[in-house]
Amino acid sequence: MHAVRLHAFGPAENLTYETAEDPEPGPGGLRIAVEAAGVHLLDTALRQGFQGPLPALPELPTIPGREVAGTVESLGPDTDPGWLGKRVVVHLGTVPGGYAELAVADADRVHEIPAGLDAAQAVALIGTGRTALGILNFTAVTAETVALVPAAAGGIGTLLVQYVKHAGGTVIGLAGGPEKTKRVAANGADLALDYKDPQWPARVREFLGERRATVLFDGVGGETTARALDLLGPGGQHLIFGWSAQGIGDEGGPLLLDEAELARRGITQVQTLGPAMMRKAGGDNPMRTLESAALDLGARGVLVPAVDRFPLSAAAAAHRALETRGTTGKVVLDP
Repeated sequence: MHAVRLHAFGPAENLTYETAEDPEPGPGGLRIAVEAAGVHLLDTALRQGFQGPLPALPELPTIPGREVAGTVESLGPDTDPGWLGKRVVVHLGTVPGGYAELAVADADRVHEIPAGLDAAQAVALIGTGRTALGILNFTAVTAETVALVPAAAGGIGTLLVQYVKHAGGTVIGLAGGPEKTKRVAANGADLALDYKDPQWPARVREFLGERRATVLFDGVGGETTARALDLLGPGGQHLIFGWSAQGIGDEGGPLLLDEAELARRGITQVQTLGPAMMRKAGGDNPMRTLESAALDLGARGVLVPAVDRFPLSAAAAAHRALETRGTTGKVVLDP
């Protein structure tokens, strides 16, 4: 098979498209002919040698990628034969191997792709979709919701906009540059603004009039977050799921206010990732609960992920585009 390998941590150019041995499924496993492989911002950090939230860096050489969709083409010992030939999607967890024409997974991790979803959409929902729903578990979205969504043209932002609009709420979406701003407007945001325009907070205030934002969905941090926090009204929520304004490996973290300042503003801040998200999802397998819910909402048309496609052989270009914010929606590799 063809695959993308990383032989040394470093720049995107270290990702090489080459021939590799076909992986073999183990007991209870299956092998997937990959039709779409997801690229995550975490992949770019791992490529540079930063392990992020994972327990360890992968051993080199490695085939990166943890999200794949395609057709089951062979089975390991003791695997239910009913899986053979099914179109499936899976998040591989901490085990890489997705940037390839073939990938293996445990059968108990995979989901059958619902009718109406293509492989790229399924990949977007299995990772980005589950995260978006995990974040949404921290707030009650209703017709009274007034949501601020920085990075609204990104993979998670696109889905947050759709979910709030489906519930009848109001969405102000921010994006970088006129083309991305147009995409945010086309996705249904009530107001789409370029965060590079220094007047964007004034335009939000003009649009809202006497109203204030009720929730800030924040995966950006930095100056954009600081200005957005000033638009939250009393009782507002600042839901944090990243701080992409900082470079990979830079020191720091989310913009957190002290208790006195939170009390003065009358708002709350919640870091939504990790154990807190799992507790909110509940059940014996919280990740699978979120994945199933995301796929269901995708099949029903509530969530329609934006996808930015690259050939598998152009994985390095995909990484560079993701790192420089040159992508819109979920980045997917097509073998």
